[in-house]
Amino acid sequence: MSRISQVAKTIFLWEFVIAMKLTLKYFFKPKLTINYPYEKGPLSPRFRGELALRRYDNGEERCIACKLCEAICPAQAITIEAEEREDGSRRTTKYDIDMVKCIYCGFCQEACPVDAIVEGPNFEFATETREELYYDKAKLLANGDRWEQEIAANIVADAPYR
Repeated sequence: MSRISQVAKTIFLWEFVIAMKLTLKYFFKPKLTINYPYEKGPLSPRFRGELALRRYDNGEERCIACKLCEAICPAQAITIEAEEREDGSRRTTKYDIDMVKCIYCGFCQEACPVDAIVEGPNFEFATETREELYYDKAKLLANGDRWEQEIAANIVADAPYR
């Protein structure tokens, strides 16, 4: 056996010992990974997930049809049509978001003066068809109703940094 092969064997054995030492070091510690579908990790209050339209406490939708979110959207994913009500205020008649186009930049949420459009904590909204990713006003309001408590808590937690 040549001198080079003996050195190579020694290096291999030394690296093996180091690797086994490292393995045994972490073998008895608590696991760092989570079992995803059954366990969920913590989300930041600034997490950008599925879009939702919020309501006031009295049930009226917050959107005042200023169309700032539509104007600022770099992907042009938001379409709004509005009309004036009897009391002089403006409300949306059509509020559509194409989630296929949405890049989750958060500009719509930042532009909204009344926190009507927000990106909620839901990140599990995969669909089987593209048509299911075209959100209308009813779907957006339903998302807002479903996630209102989490959204409100995230806005409060993020308020010092806004």
